[in-house]
Amino acid sequence: MSDARSFRIGQIVPSSNTTMETEIPAVFRSRELRHPERFTFHSSRMRMKHVTKDELVRMDADSDRCALELSDARVDVLGYACLVAIMSMGLGYHKVSEERLHRRTAENGGAAPVVSSAGALVEGLHALGAKKVAILAPYMKPLTRLVIDYIENEGIEVVDSISLEIPDNLEVGRQDPKAPSEITKRLDTSNVDAVVASACVQMPSLPSIQPIEDRLGLPVISSSVATTYAMMKRLGLATDVPGYGALLSGRY
Repeated sequence: MSDARSFRIGQIVPSSNTTMETEIPAVFRSRELRHPERFTFHSSRMRMKHVTKDELVRMDADSDRCALELSDARVDVLGYACLVAIMSMGLGYHKVSEERLHRRTAENGGAAPVVSSAGALVEGLHALGAKKVAILAPYMKPLTRLVIDYIENEGIEVVDSISLEIPDNLEVGRQDPKAPSEITKRLDTSNVDAVVASACVQMPSLPSIQPIEDRLGLPVISSSVATTYAMMKRLGLATDVPGYGALLSGRY
């Protein structure tokens, strides 16, 4: 680590993403109110404007460059935040991506653990012991189907889903972060263990997590919450950050 009390958080960000660099730091800032550790945030961007399979494949190929750039800054953990980019590359691809990007940092003399939002969502659901979930996603229905198939391949059944069908990534980022509180009322949650309020790090949802959880009495997570949780785990830090749902209660 660069310092026992100060950590550099690296983020690989789609060029049109405007949410990852607000939601993930917001959770870490909330953590700073309870714990002595401090955090700085450093990003590298890869081009992507529309959430289509072709653009996602081209973007993912650029992630190696981003990992290399961030390792120049000797970040302590690196987050790859485009869930659907990973999931559209094939079942289980988060493991391949995380290992490859970690290798890039090591080759550059700045080895850092790598967290992908895709892998983090799966990890978070497993940590909660969730076997059945309902999800909200901004994607077109074919991409949501890829996400469902990916999650189910990891042993978690998706009982119900809502697709907002917004192809423009900037438009996804402009959604009201409190909207998931209302939209998730349309999900069938009668037989699920957890709810994913945003299966996308670009769709804002942070202020909705706790209200949905309070209403349903079920664990509620998002890609951003799961990614932050996984980063804290990789850094060996306590994960109690009240107000962001069960996963960040410190119990997991």
